[in-house]
Amino acid sequence: MRLAILGDIHGNRFALEAVLEDIRHAAPDLVCNLGDSVWGAADPAGAWALQAEHAPVTVRGNTDERVAGLREGKAAMRTWLLAQLPPEVPGLLAELPTCVDVADSEVRLCHGSPRSPWEDLLLTEEGGHTRPAHFSELSERLGDFTPASGGRVCVVGHTHHEMLAVVNGVTVVNAGPVSRPKDGLPLARWVLLTRRGGTWAAEFRRTPYDVEAAARWARAHAPAGLGDFEAQWLLAGREP
Repeated sequence: MRLAILGDIHGNRFALEAVLEDIRHAAPDLVCNLGDSVWGAADPAGAWALQAEHAPVTVRGNTDERVAGLREGKAAMRTWLLAQLPPEVPGLLAELPTCVDVADSEVRLCHGSPRSPWEDLLLTEEGGHTRPAHFSELSERLGDFTPASGGRVCVVGHTHHEMLAVVNGVTVVNAGPVSRPKDGLPLARWVLLTRRGGTWAAEFRRTPYDVEAAARWARAHAPAGLGDFEAQWLLAGREP
């Protein structure tokens, strides 16, 4: 079995088009979407249309909750997004679950952690700094998802970093983002999970795309502050 898992698309049609083409060549059995689907400014309507057709959102991300009106914050972005998107999008995002189990419940998909789309699974904030989570913290955040319950792999997004750990027999994969990376590499990311002989392996995939076209779209169509911010992030491969 082969699972293509993408997330943190953040309304970037240009990056998503490239990733979907890469996924098409990989020919997986299932495509899963970890959320944060449209909160961005590189053609979010186009990004939503592509997701609806080729990679429907599987679990609700934290910024999906902002779009849905479940969380407040960044009103200017939400107002602009709602004018771009079909009117049914907030309701559809609000109805999504925060975790889904696939592949005979061996693979758990969440945006942030099994406890919350706002919580980092593999990172911990401490004293104003971020560090890798300890195994005890990972175990607590994974909750009842263990080998004893049939759990094998938990895949999350949210941090915009590619990471992997194994805790108590569970492989934990933090997929990189389709858009808005944080490592200085302006590439789109996704993960390919492959199951052979009862064992799962994770492959981190990196897909180049036309970053300059995405930045031009943001500057031409989004309000100045939002568009400039988006363009700077995409071009630099890290948050301004």
